Amino acid sequence: MKEEFLHYLWQFRLLQTPLFTTKNEKIEVLKPGSHNTDAGPDFIQAKITIGETIWAGNIELHVQASDWNRHKHNKDKAYNTIILHVVYIYDADINLENGETIPCLELKGKFKQELYEKYEGFLKSKKWIPCNGQLADFPKINLNALYSRMSIERLEDKTQNILNRLEKNKNDWEETFYQVLAGGFGLKVNQEIFLDLAESLPLKKVLRQHTNLFQIEALLFGQSGLIQMHTFTDNYPISLKKEYVYLAKKHQLKHLSGHRWKFLRLRPPSFPTIRISQFAALVFSYQNLFSKMIETEKIEELISLFKVSASSYWDSHYVFNKQVKTQPKKLSKERINLLLINVIIPFVFLYGKQRNHDNLVDRALNFMDLIPAEKNRSSSSFAQEGLLLKSAFQTQALLQLKTKYCDLKKCLGCPIGIYLLK
Repeated sequence: MKEEFLHYLWQFRLLQTPLFTTKNEKIEVLKPGSHNTDAGPDFIQAKITIGETIWAGNIELHVQASDWNRHKHNKDKAYNTIILHVVYIYDADINLENGETIPCLELKGKFKQELYEKYEGFLKSKKWIPCNGQLADFPKINLNALYSRMSIERLEDKTQNILNRLEKNKNDWEETFYQVLAGGFGLKVNQEIFLDLAESLPLKKVLRQHTNLFQIEALLFGQSGLIQMHTFTDNYPISLKKEYVYLAKKHQLKHLSGHRWKFLRLRPPSFPTIRISQFAALVFSYQNLFSKMIETEKIEELISLFKVSASSYWDSHYVFNKQVKTQPKKLSKERINLLLINVIIPFVFLYGKQRNHDNLVDRALNFMDLIPAEKNRSSSSFAQEGLLLKSAFQTQALLQLKTKYCDLKKCLGCPIGIYLLK
C-alpha cells in the first residue's frame, strides 16, 4: 500500500460509508480539506463530525498508525491541530504532542479493491507512459485545463533556476539574463560551459567594447579557450588571439579550458564556434537586451531581435582554419523559438510575477501559445495517442506531464491518471 493512494481516496471521497473510528464512533466527512504538499499535516482546514461533535482542523494519513511515532509527529507541536488520523492499518493508539489521543479511521476494506488494482497496474507499467492507449478516454473538454496547469508548472520550474542565479547575482536582472541567455545558446550539450563562459566574463566588461563587434568576439572566443588550442593560419583567428591577449591583460581575465566544448554529434550549424559568434552579434546589437525584451509586446518584434548572424568569417567556416562552402550562419527560426521557450518567456513570466505585472505574465503565456508546436520524441508519441498539438504551450505542457508525472509514476497527481482511476 502507498500513502499517496490513501491521499487520493481521502481527497476524492472514494471511501465506502458508513465510516467509524476505531472506537466505533460514527464519522461524517463534511470537508476533506486542502491537500498540503508542503511540510506539516497532509490535509488542512478539514471539517468532520465524530459522533455528535463537529470538528475543524487538519488530517494526517499513514499506511500504519505506528508511522506517526516513526515520523516523530508525537514530538511536534505542529501536529496538535490534527482532528483525525486516517490509516490503512490500525496497529497502535497514537497521542498528540500535548498528550491527547487522536481519533483514528482505518481504511482497510473501506474502498473498492479494483481502484487499487488499477493504480498498481499504472505503477508496474513498462510502457512509455503508464496510461498508454487510454488517453482517448480523457475528455477533450478537460485538455485546456491540463495544458494550462502543466505549462505554468513548467515555467515555474524554469524560473526557479533563474531565481537562484538572480540571488547569486545580487538581483541584477541584466547580468542574470546575459548568463542564462548564453546557456540557451549552448542548449543541453554545451549549456554548462556557455554559462561558465558568461560568468567568467561579466556583461559590464563586454559592454565596454559595445561599439566594436570584433573586440566582443575576441573576448568571448578568448575566454572560451578555443583560440588557445591551436596554431592558426587564417588572419581572423590570429587577430582574435592577439586582441584577446591585450583585453585579457586589461580586464584581468583568465580563460576557460577549450577542451570542455563539445562538437561531437552536433550538426555543424550548432558548433560552439558558430554559436559564440552569433551570441557576440546579439550582445553587440543590443546593449540593454533584457529591458528591450521586457518592453516588446508583439512576438514578431521579439523574434526580430534575434535575427542575427555569425560574423563574415563564419560564412565559409564552421571551425577555425577549415574552409567550407559559403553560407551565412544565421540563427534559425527553430533555434530562435527554443530561445524564446527556454529563456525569454521564462524571464518575462518571472519578471511579471516578481513585479506584480499581470500583463507580463499573460504576455508570456500568450507568446508560448503563438510559437508552433515543438517536434520531438515526446510530442510525436502524444500525437500518436490522438492529441492534436498546435503550439509550444501544449508541447511544453506535455513535456512537464511526461517528465514530472509519467516518468515518476505520479499518476495520482495527474488529472488524466485521476480520471482513469475513478
